[in-house]
Amino acid sequence: MSYTEEVYERVVAQNPGEPEFHQAVKEVLDSLKVVIERNEEEYRRLSILERLVEPERIISFRVPWVDDKGVVQVNKGYRIQFNSAIGPYKGGLRFHPSVNQSILKFLGFEQIFKNSLTGLPIGGGKGGSNFDPKGKSDREVMAFCQSFMTELCKYIGADTDVPAGDIGVGGREIGYLFGQYKRIRGLYEGVLTGKGLTFGGSLVRTQATGYGVVYILNEIMKAHGDSPEGKTAIVTGSGNVAIYAVEKLHQLGAKVVAMCDSNGFIHDPNGIKLEVIKDIKEVKRGRIKEYADRVEGSTYTEGLGIWNIKCDVFLPCATQNELDIDGAKVLVANGCKYVVEGANMPTTLEATNYVMENGVLFMPGKAANAGGVATSALEMSQNSMRISWSAEEVDEKLHTIMRDIFKKVDEAAKRYDMPDNYVVGANIAGFEKVVDAMKAQGIC
Repeated sequence: MSYTEEVYERVVAQNPGEPEFHQAVKEVLDSLKVVIERNEEEYRRLSILERLVEPERIISFRVPWVDDKGVVQVNKGYRIQFNSAIGPYKGGLRFHPSVNQSILKFLGFEQIFKNSLTGLPIGGGKGGSNFDPKGKSDREVMAFCQSFMTELCKYIGADTDVPAGDIGVGGREIGYLFGQYKRIRGLYEGVLTGKGLTFGGSLVRTQATGYGVVYILNEIMKAHGDSPEGKTAIVTGSGNVAIYAVEKLHQLGAKVVAMCDSNGFIHDPNGIKLEVIKDIKEVKRGRIKEYADRVEGSTYTEGLGIWNIKCDVFLPCATQNELDIDGAKVLVANGCKYVVEGANMPTTLEATNYVMENGVLFMPGKAANAGGVATSALEMSQNSMRISWSAEEVDEKLHTIMRDIFKKVDEAAKRYDMPDNYVVGANIAGFEKVVDAMKAQGIC
């Protein structure tokens, strides 16, 4: 049995009932076999993989808060501080009913490599709660956030752990969390990213992940003599990542014909009208089905199946494992040429292997959606220097980071004789930097 297989079996045995975490570890370890085999003796001696798959710290706590009816509610809160070899822990907070330790460990593990790929000095972490902000009043959200931060503030700091937003955690939630941190700790520091512009936030942070996905798509296309101009695209989801991926695709001349939310999907063969989506999602916080009522010629379909619409480019930007093998087969049959992940692990392993085996150029989320955390790190820099860069400056830095990520991924894949295998390239490029740092710092 190989070293990677031994470690994976150990992960499964020691972390029962955590399928998302198992999936993330398997995907990474499988693609690292070519690297591990060349250095197996040293890696075994130093237990590099065993240390890599084990979080440095898992913090779990209860979050009591009072709803508008005066009833005390209790949720679970977590912070997974996974790896600090190259910098303070960095990764989002997710507020969603699906949140559990397995999902956060998978996200935190992925974050190690994603953050490494940015080239910035940030380690990997993730956190959140099974609290659902949907349908809650602003007062209820504030009460929850204040209770959550009352416990979390003991473990984070500008040079220790810098959380950000994620699903269910936007500007409103970050504001409440930051206010409570400042109130308890008496510190005005860059402890959270995704803040409002009036109190230390960065321009372009809202757009960053979506823009970054399209910037790296453009690099893939350029490397293969192609461009987004005139291409038909599908972007799943309808949050920040999806909305601003659509915006950047439109700017580069592509036509996006479908988007979705957790209830169903819309199809507009004339091209999605982004101003309508922004009004529904960002202003009214409504459901995407309203689009079909407002835009003539568009349709809404309840449930799954967005991949049945013919496209050249498919950007899954919603949630984990949204694209399965059945969807992948339909995409390939319909001539899709590019799948670039805007969400964290939105494609199952089976689907990933299928599209790659059938000639689709596939870029994993740890590289493709790194624009968000990269701009969060730029926000950290601005906070530390007490300055604010212009939108143009931030966007140019983001664009440069995404170009550099593609170059690292592409070169790593070619170095191991696997050209165009960006899954292997991303994992290798992220892994090598983290391991060099771990080795230099001794056993810790």
